[in-house]
Amino acid sequence: MARSKASNLDATQLSLPFSSLDAAPAPAFVASPASEPSASPPAAPVIEPPAHSHLSPVEFRHVSASHDLRIDGHLVAYELKRAKRRSIGFVVGPDGLSVSAPRWVGLAEIESALREKGGWILRKLAEQAERNKRLQQARVEWSDGTALPFLGETVIVVLDPRATGAVLNSAADALPGVPKLTLHVGLPQQASPEQIRDAVQSWLQRQARRVFEERCQHYAQRLGVAYTRLALSSAQTRWGSASVDGSIRLNWRLIHFAMPTIDYVVAHELAHLREMNHSPRFWDVVRSVMPDYEQVRGTLKDTVLPVLD
Repeated sequence: MARSKASNLDATQLSLPFSSLDAAPAPAFVASPASEPSASPPAAPVIEPPAHSHLSPVEFRHVSASHDLRIDGHLVAYELKRAKRRSIGFVVGPDGLSVSAPRWVGLAEIESALREKGGWILRKLAEQAERNKRLQQARVEWSDGTALPFLGETVIVVLDPRATGAVLNSAADALPGVPKLTLHVGLPQQASPEQIRDAVQSWLQRQARRVFEERCQHYAQRLGVAYTRLALSSAQTRWGSASVDGSIRLNWRLIHFAMPTIDYVVAHELAHLREMNHSPRFWDVVRSVMPDYEQVRGTLKDTVLPVLD
């Protein structure tokens, strides 16, 4: 089957980025409030104060904090770096608030800039703290009985030395609310967390290739395109990508999602073999095989994936 060519190839590769992926490294929030040495920092944009500003004082502490400051009653301990730059810059990342400032800018001016941007800083710190909390809750403890999402369902890891490799069992008579899927892994009870992780992750990747191959063949036929190669990806910033040479890359972590979400990403990437862009024509191609894609793609940003490492 001849691969259809896009009428307007404005890129050699297009990818589907993570709208929000809690299991991936959290994005840093950046601001540069001062751009001229002698000028006062510009007024901060109007931002609603974080909800916790009306509650008991909260402490936000950078892991390498060297200075601290109270902003609206909340203690913010931040890392201060001196750098060759013309402005004061703020970065709120997984470790907390980091401030970069020219060597000649005094601490009083830095603190003034921090207070000027106080609403923004507190809001981003609160968002980052919530994100870190979700990540910690999603971190997998590798042991007998570990639970993981697989194709939208919960699978329980069972260490079973009698098993060869990893074998998925389904209990059709499982009680309501009790996971019916168990993955019997051929390891002894005293297996290390690293051994369990490697065995389960290898199995998940094998399942991902099997499922993705099947769905790519299905949607390629429906869309009238032919892909030349399918590769698994471990990218931290995108779910999939398509190249003009017909190569498709899909993130193996999609195997955690239910089939409609996987189908959306597959259809999205294959649609690029007809329209190598994100124009209305492209979305019409996606809609032709998945009319409800707008509802389905929301799961990509709403679902918190397990942290496997």
